[in-house]
Amino acid sequence: MRLFLLGCLMLFALTAQAQQPDTARSSRQIDLSNVDVAPAAVDISGWLLLDKDIQTELEGAVFNIYNFKHDRAERQFRSLRRRYSSHPMPYFLLGLTTWWKIMPSNLTNEQYDKVFLAYMDTAITKGEALYKADKKNYEACFFLSAAYGFSARLHSERHNWRKATFASKNALDYLDKSKEANGLSPEFLFGQALINYYAPWISENYPLLKPVLIFFPKGNKKLGLSQLRGVAANGFYTAPEAKVFLMKILQNQENKPQEALPLAQAMATTYPDNGYLQRFYALMSYQVGDLRECERTSRDILDKINRGLPGYEGISGRYATFFLGSLMQNQYKDLGKAKEYYQRCVVFSESTGDTKQGFYLYALLNLARIADKQQVPAEASRYYKEVQQKAERKSEAYNEAQAYFRKKKKK
Repeated sequence: MRLFLLGCLMLFALTAQAQQPDTARSSRQIDLSNVDVAPAAVDISGWLLLDKDIQTELEGAVFNIYNFKHDRAERQFRSLRRRYSSHPMPYFLLGLTTWWKIMPSNLTNEQYDKVFLAYMDTAITKGEALYKADKKNYEACFFLSAAYGFSARLHSERHNWRKATFASKNALDYLDKSKEANGLSPEFLFGQALINYYAPWISENYPLLKPVLIFFPKGNKKLGLSQLRGVAANGFYTAPEAKVFLMKILQNQENKPQEALPLAQAMATTYPDNGYLQRFYALMSYQVGDLRECERTSRDILDKINRGLPGYEGISGRYATFFLGSLMQNQYKDLGKAKEYYQRCVVFSESTGDTKQGFYLYALLNLARIADKQQVPAEASRYYKEVQQKAERKSEAYNEAQAYFRKKKKK
């Protein structure tokens, strides 16, 4: 998400500067700060987003997206598409299902890119047709903003900056239009909550981008968090996605692991077959010292990898084996099992190309420490040499490897 926002912020500004005429009107800022805009008289007939019967019908399908039962979810969404072929909703939901096939790889798996973008493009085409027919069709604006936003995010991950910029600008434009429906449903607040939170957060943490932010909604972090909590508590289609963002924001941006942990636990419990959520919960449990839960979840992850469940692959294996290696080494004092788990962590890391990440380096470092403790100098030297080659210079891991070889020379 950070890459998406940074890339799109910079490129959105460059595009705006290149295209705007030299008039006062061109510097207009989009205002997304109002939570409770009262909708004017709006005809919501035909809006599937607010249809309670459709929600009841799709409740299981939305659950299946996040619990990685993609085939079941897609069957229901295809049924919806047969009945509402001119509406963007079924195409967007099929795209969202495809998005969660990409998520476990930290968005590095390009296997589903064409299918995902095709669904989002179709949702955009259907949404634009509805909006063209009725400029007060804020449901169409919602799906247009969401589809453009997800497309922008994938394009930015793939470094397709021109496409990411174009999609982000359109997402913001339709998000601005959809705010008229804020009072109709919490679904409409999801995109606005993210913009409200991240715009000032980026300004605070990346001061060099402040000139870029004049072209972006001003935002309000406190309001954004409040809106996100509201969507997480009261939304239907957007609630799971809001909870994912909320737990990540609380953990990574707000540095509030004690607040993030219950949310991560609830998500991992609700969606036990979602490898992405399971490994996030294992990480949170490890960081706050709930080692029993960390061990249980890590073992469950490895069991599901062995069983070949979708969404359980090398990255989740890297998390789980590192945590179990650490537990064996430090809690159970079983160096043999610790060594085995760390070696598996190294293999998982190499299989996904994550050889500059902390888990990989610290697995190697702990293997070196174990070998040194067990008085196997050749093995210790081999692991420390690998750390030297992969770690950043002057990092703790690099310095420890250097110190080992200096000490060895003195002997």
